[in-house]
Amino acid sequence: MAGSLLALAILIVATTAALGADSSPIDTERSTLTVFVYKSGLFSAFADDHIIRAPIASGSISTEAPLSVQVTVRSGTLKALDPKLAADKRADVQARMLGPEVLDSARYPDITFTSTAIEPAGADRWTVTGRLTIHGQTRPATFAVARRDGHYRGTAVLKQRDFGIQPISIVGGTVKVKDEVKVEFDIVARSERSALRRQDGPITTPGRGVARSQHPSATGHGYARRDPRGNRGRR
Repeated sequence: MAGSLLALAILIVATTAALGADSSPIDTERSTLTVFVYKSGLFSAFADDHIIRAPIASGSISTEAPLSVQVTVRSGTLKALDPKLAADKRADVQARMLGPEVLDSARYPDITFTSTAIEPAGADRWTVTGRLTIHGQTRPATFAVARRDGHYRGTAVLKQRDFGIQPISIVGGTVKVKDEVKVEFDIVARSERSALRRQDGPITTPGRGVARSQHPSATGHGYARRDPRGNRGRR
């Protein structure tokens, strides 16, 4: 149930990244997308809210006119965190989310977002509009994005029914999941320097990092040694 909303949130978050500087890939390790699914119904006090992590598989951001962003999320990678649930109940939520009732990840493995317009909305702020595809259905999506310290952050609200997903309902509807899902995102573009680190390993400064074993003093040649009594001797 929370799954479908989750997926929607992921695509939206990815879009935010498109407001970066030069065209560059999204840093999938540093970017986060979190989906919040809330309970409703007469006996909602006995149900649980859900927190879902939606990893970004790939994406790119271009800040050269025209601004654009493209993001892909694998629906099968969405993970229910739900820290208040016991492990067995959390596993049930996970299976139901990825199953045919919600995301149907086996049939619809990809969640994608492609921007169609990015408009300035103030200093380091934009309004992003694009096409979001979840559960095999594509719908328009618009959300606000703000940049601070290289991070593009924002919150979006999506409806499961817009993507052909019926919110889960049990006990005759007295316990159910809300149609609206909140998505919080924090997107970071991968810098050229970090890309080099991934490909070639740590960047070192010439002339530093010499092993001690290479230092002449370590070989014992040509160096005087002082014994505990203060006398000098040769090695």
